[in-house]
Amino acid sequence: MKITHCKLKKSTQKKLLEFFVAEVTARTAADLLEIQPNTVALFYHKIRLVIEHHLALEADEVFEGKIELDESYFGGHRKGKRGRGAAGKVAVFGVLKRQGKVFTVVVNDTKTTTLMPVIARKIKPDSWVYTDTYRSYDALDVSEFHHE
Repeated sequence: MKITHCKLKKSTQKKLLEFFVAEVTARTAADLLEIQPNTVALFYHKIRLVIEHHLALEADEVFEGKIELDESYFGGHRKGKRGRGAAGKVAVFGVLKRQGKVFTVVVNDTKTTTLMPVIARKIKPDSWVYTDTYRSYDALDVSEFHHE
């Protein structure tokens, strides 16, 4: 997928792409290039659609070989709470192919019943799977994966 039917000059499109990557707002980019803010907003929207299309294509990719798995929590404030401190935070599960790509997904929790379907969908059987000692990964020992 690519951007089509764009009346902007190629040089303007390249500048807008640079501004998009640099996280320049549409209004600021419009002021710098002396074009209408709505034009820039539409172009930024088209860029986002292209990115979304390519991410959707890669989402179906299955990993094989040496794979690392890990979970993490993001957001929330620790303030007075001690211990694990995962309350109010978002759990993110990640799959990393060594020397390759990364796949992440937001999960409701990090229990085995939640993670195993993601693992089965994203990793080919007989792949080497490396994890930490988190108990949710214990099921990998009796699965079709080589677990370390």
